[in-house]
Amino acid sequence: MEKIWADSGDSHVLEPADLWTSNLPARLAERAPRTERDEKSETVYVDGQVVFRTLVAFAEASSRAPGADDVTKRLHDMDGEGVRGQVLFPSRGLWVARMTDPDLWRECGRIYNDWLRNDVMTVSPRLVGVAILPALSTEDAVAELQRVAANGMHAVMLPTTPPEGRDYNNPVWEPVWAAAEEADIALSFHVGTGADPRMVRGPGGAVINYAETFFPGQRTVVHLVASGALDRHPNLKVFIAEGGASWVPALADRMDEGYRQHGMYVQPKLSQLPSEIIYRQVFASFQHDKSAIPAVTAMGYQNVMWGDDYPHLEGTYGHTQQTLHELFDGVDADVAERILRGNFERLFPAARAAMAA
Repeated sequence: MEKIWADSGDSHVLEPADLWTSNLPARLAERAPRTERDEKSETVYVDGQVVFRTLVAFAEASSRAPGADDVTKRLHDMDGEGVRGQVLFPSRGLWVARMTDPDLWRECGRIYNDWLRNDVMTVSPRLVGVAILPALSTEDAVAELQRVAANGMHAVMLPTTPPEGRDYNNPVWEPVWAAAEEADIALSFHVGTGADPRMVRGPGGAVINYAETFFPGQRTVVHLVASGALDRHPNLKVFIAEGGASWVPALADRMDEGYRQHGMYVQPKLSQLPSEIIYRQVFASFQHDKSAIPAVTAMGYQNVMWGDDYPHLEGTYGHTQQTLHELFDGVDADVAERILRGNFERLFPAARAAMAA
């Protein structure tokens, strides 16, 4: 098969196991993210909490690619799989969003962001790191956003489930939205962050819990649009990673209906319909979803990106080309170009310019 080259809007680094315990001050190090293993399970500890426990086999399968924790091997894997550039989210760092101590969150994010920039992104401009923002303090979030933007990073992330009392329609976030727009930095939300991923136990639990992870991403979009945040900041770009894309037009329709039919109750009034704001400013990525391409071709939602989710279990490593051909063979060339490369360039223009240099 002729190789299809694509940019990945959703990939992950695998941080050193001692990244935080070795770099935090002693007063915080004992509550840093860490894992412990026995013969059967891996347990994740964060901020004095047991936040996750899974089978060792599952944990190992989620980092099975040779370049999971080796940047040179990662680039080799990318060449083999036909991946030109990758947007890099954390792996262990996703658990930072479960913290309740603002000082710990701030310092863990800063350590991760510096490691990501200095040890990963400097190796190749093909690697576009997403910085962790502290979400318990608006002042901390703005300061870190401005710091990483000044250091050449092109995206920042917040959890899809925000800390209690800090929903994304809350005015406390306004300085963050303004700072992100001013810095022209993509505001990213990766599914499954900020809440316990185990919603239920029992029959169907694995599939139910996997499906549950992407609902908070939809809620994030609703809050940002209905509250007027994106209307006030029309140049702010929002990215929901690893949650699929075909839900976006359906959500936009639902919001339009509520905005029109319940208009007497709606505050604030928006300058455009919710769907128009969503289609202008919200991006979404998928891996295997056959319904994602019709979201572009049949429903008119253009901001769809593909992602390999490297090196995680849900990703396409080892069968990327098979997956891309199954999805895109026969698809109009302009549509394929938009999903596989064009929207990456729209969302991260400075990163793409660096790759081309």
